[in-house]
Amino acid sequence: MTSTNEIRRSFLDFFGSREHEIVPSAPLVPYNDPTLMFTNAGMVPFKNVFTGLETRPYRRATSSQKCVRAGGKHNDLDNVGYTARHHTFFEMLGNFSFGDYFKEQAILNAWTLLTKVWGLPEEKLLVTVYHTDDEAFALWQKIAGLPESKIIRIPTKDNFWAMGDDGPCGPCSEIFFDHGDHIWGGPPGSADEDGDRFIEIWNLVFMQFEQTAGEITGNLPRPSIDTGMGLERIAAVMQGEHDNYDTDTFRALIAASESLTGVKAQGEQRASHRVIADHLRSSSFLLADGVLPSNEGRGYVLRRIMRRAMRHAHLLGAKDPLMHRLVGGLVTEMGQAFPELGRAQPLIEETLLREEVQFRRTLANGLRLLDEATGTLGEGDKLPGATAFRLYDTFGFPYDLTEDALRARGISVDRDGFDSAMAQQKAAARAAWKGSGQAADSEVWFDIAERHGATEFTGYTATVGEGVVVALVRDGKEVDAASAGDSVTVLTNQTPFYGESGGQTGDTGTITGADGLVLTVSDTAKPLGRLHAHSATVEAGTIRVGDAVVLTVDVARRDATRANHSATHLLHAALRNRLGAHVTQKGSLVAPDRLRFDYSHPTALSAEDIAVIEAEVNAEIRANEAVTTRLMTPDDAIEAGAMALFGEKYGDEVRVLTMGRVTDKPYSLELCGGTHVHALGDIGVFRIIGESAVSSGVRRIEAVTGEGARQWLVGREEALKATASLLRTTPDDVEARVAALLDERRKLERELAEARKALALGGGGAKAETADEDIGGVKFAGQVLEGLDPKDLRGLLDQAKQRLGSGVAVIVAVNEGKASIAAAVTEDLLGRISAVDLVRAGVAALGGKGGGGRPDMAQGGGPDGDKAGEALAAVRAVLAG
Repeated sequence: MTSTNEIRRSFLDFFGSREHEIVPSAPLVPYNDPTLMFTNAGMVPFKNVFTGLETRPYRRATSSQKCVRAGGKHNDLDNVGYTARHHTFFEMLGNFSFGDYFKEQAILNAWTLLTKVWGLPEEKLLVTVYHTDDEAFALWQKIAGLPESKIIRIPTKDNFWAMGDDGPCGPCSEIFFDHGDHIWGGPPGSADEDGDRFIEIWNLVFMQFEQTAGEITGNLPRPSIDTGMGLERIAAVMQGEHDNYDTDTFRALIAASESLTGVKAQGEQRASHRVIADHLRSSSFLLADGVLPSNEGRGYVLRRIMRRAMRHAHLLGAKDPLMHRLVGGLVTEMGQAFPELGRAQPLIEETLLREEVQFRRTLANGLRLLDEATGTLGEGDKLPGATAFRLYDTFGFPYDLTEDALRARGISVDRDGFDSAMAQQKAAARAAWKGSGQAADSEVWFDIAERHGATEFTGYTATVGEGVVVALVRDGKEVDAASAGDSVTVLTNQTPFYGESGGQTGDTGTITGADGLVLTVSDTAKPLGRLHAHSATVEAGTIRVGDAVVLTVDVARRDATRANHSATHLLHAALRNRLGAHVTQKGSLVAPDRLRFDYSHPTALSAEDIAVIEAEVNAEIRANEAVTTRLMTPDDAIEAGAMALFGEKYGDEVRVLTMGRVTDKPYSLELCGGTHVHALGDIGVFRIIGESAVSSGVRRIEAVTGEGARQWLVGREEALKATASLLRTTPDDVEARVAALLDERRKLERELAEARKALALGGGGAKAETADEDIGGVKFAGQVLEGLDPKDLRGLLDQAKQRLGSGVAVIVAVNEGKASIAAAVTEDLLGRISAVDLVRAGVAALGGKGGGGRPDMAQGGGPDGDKAGEALAAVRAVLAG
């Protein structure tokens, strides 16, 4: 017996020895065809090569391509487990010629491999050709020596391939294997062709024509070859089996399923084991290629595949989660050919376990409620659609599971009623949105979301992707096209552009397409929380609904933004470690040039706090631990210790990010839907540049990372150099030079103060007379002094009181147009005169209010220094009574 792994290797080696480049399988998420949910054929990775949009350094290639058919028009999901050859995941062996060899060499290669290398009996093989392809008919006679009876002309589209209504096309030649007359069925083209006796094992496509709008318009300048042979089908043939599920790989997976469940793959249980084996392969490979379960797009299809397998595990009586325990066996069988399986094994096992635990809760509740709802129904009855919708909407029980659970009892579901209930819910949601005061143009977003569903975000793993334009919005209304100079909002079925949410700003970049189309994206928003709307300006060309476009994120800006975003998580953890568990996030802004983080805390950070927090965050950055992501329910995530971040809206599932070194627990574990660095070292460096109050009990930190931090530090260095130049010293000596200048300034200020005091005591510089006066029998000394520091007034007045012995002293100091006035009264006069009354009179004359102190010494001031003399006159008037 030849193993599946040996067959794969033999195929690739055969064509490799014939100057074909052995090309590794492309991922299951197609990078070059936005119309496809998954890679579903071997030629998909080469599509742009065939159309001339892409060139490769080789003209011949061979591959074993991973394929999934479980969504959209290529959907085999419901048949899997009940037929011999339907799979959600399969491998397509293929050889390709890009304008090199054509029909003769392709037929010779195929016949040589099948009959000479693999030794298949010639009498068991027959072929089909397109009914007008006389050339292929003649070549099969010449090369294989097949009689006319074994070269069947087929007049239908089954033997004519086209990439679409426009582009390359051409006739096909299919090779069939006859499994024997003990199996019912007839050859292709016969009345019994749907039987299982004659099975197609290889399809040779001869790309030789160009077509437009479905009509052939001419010959291709470089005719090409695209072939596809299902590995599972040829393995069955070469292992002497009729059923793909009886081949070695499937037998090993089914045996593991039998062992873990204790149930043999016989009778009614046979289909369940097959479903589990097939869906294990598709789920594991999708997870390894970066698809995670969700409620939209590819993630929804993955979840549906998983849950279908888990439902069959339940039917087999498995008491505990089963799927994750089968991954090791799959890696053993296929990990050598596809090493990504082994690398992703921990992620695959964890995701399958989490999904099955969650699904078992949903299944148990849903089946109980379903039993209650169908207690009076019998075979041939129909479950009301409203009931099915309530199970889905209130209890999370998927519609397809309701159908699946009732099928065995012969009960159907009113799909029209289910759809009607769904439509009513959407109408209610629309009304609630409008009633909440949202923008008037929100109607357009509801219309788009209802027609096309949520935008699939591919930006967690990519910054470039293809998409199909599903809507264009201008001035709040949908339009069919936009041309150069127009500002328009572009919505695509999938995008790598992050839409602003959770404090993270939206991505910018470009959208390009055929015929020179170029748009500049200035922002990306997220209306309704599930659409990604690109605000763009058409720079060249015309963009139309239905166009396939390439979306390219500004990578440098994205990298800076996600570095800042990841830094907010580290900052949050460091703040809690330093200040206490009361610290929680109260808001954030994550932009490419900076981050802003608001948190609960009653007092400002000290310089020591800032230093410790900075050091701790940078230590985690230098440790360069990987950032890991898991999908969990909000309750499970919070139970696991994850922090919920302010501003996030959590649905049924959340992304849980783990960052930093792990001691007894991860350094940071938070719920967040934003984009983040892959490893903490990508942040570079973290620097706090501001700390301030936002409101009572809420503080704000502003910080920079990476290139932003470097630019901030460069700016500081340039400022230091400029300061050193002004001080005529070097940057290293600035501190000493400034200290010396401050010492010199303090010395000069002391000397100046002493000089002013001396001047005041000597009477020089006074605007008014300085000789003592007698006013109403009270000795009075009054002066107006320029440039005197108000803090020196009390000292001078004390000296004047000593000189007077008995009397009143008043000084008005004028500085930069303002004036201060102080009065002193000797102790013997306190019963008659109050310094406070004298000062208040002077302050009023200076245009001020108030003034105060003690009866023996008081001080005040006013804005009008030019009226200093009037202030002394007002004091004299009070003394004169």
